[in-house]
Amino acid sequence: MPKAVVLLSGGLDSATVLAIAQAEGFEITALSVDYGQRHREELEAAALVARARGVTDHRVLRLDLRVIGGSALTSDGIPVPKDSEPGAGPIPPTYVPARNTVLLSLALGLAEVTGAFDLFFGANALDYSGYPDCRPAFVEAFEALANTATKAAAEGRGRFRVHAPLMRMTKAEIIRRGVELGVDYALTRSCYDPIGGRACGRCDSCILRRRGFEEAGVTDPTPYA
Repeated sequence: MPKAVVLLSGGLDSATVLAIAQAEGFEITALSVDYGQRHREELEAAALVARARGVTDHRVLRLDLRVIGGSALTSDGIPVPKDSEPGAGPIPPTYVPARNTVLLSLALGLAEVTGAFDLFFGANALDYSGYPDCRPAFVEAFEALANTATKAAAEGRGRFRVHAPLMRMTKAEIIRRGVELGVDYALTRSCYDPIGGRACGRCDSCILRRRGFEEAGVTDPTPYA
């Protein structure tokens, strides 16, 4: 089986990407990153999803992006926006500076060690908040970097591919695909500002999630505050 590294946050999108990578026949190493995020419940969800999907190699890497700050997800002094239309205005403060660049770089390093040449992550450019590192141009640029900056590529042992299978799917389409693949969305967490173990229901991520389940015609298993 070909090997792949899947970035697994514990959210709806990454759980679906994991199922897609498995359906495509890859042997999975799942990587979750504890970067000091406000919504730490997603890390517990990632462990549950990995276990439910039978992933035997799930690694958690810890670094502290709170040292950099600049985001509502890594700085206590910046509030998470509520009740706004996702993607309708400027890039919101929930954007974490260089997050996907950092996370994919970590996944790339792990891929070199495990002998994988395929990286999967849950970027989406339709139902999203407008983050610049969730667009096709970013994926293409990072793939070019991966094949320039690594020993494995320089020695001609393989060519790295960055897969973003959800890029042009609506949230409803993502959910329908996940249901087809047996994803248990009750295990996932997407909220940026959970309250007492429940999703706030008002942040961008919650709004997109709730709308996606409604449009997909699938019961939303999320406990909302």
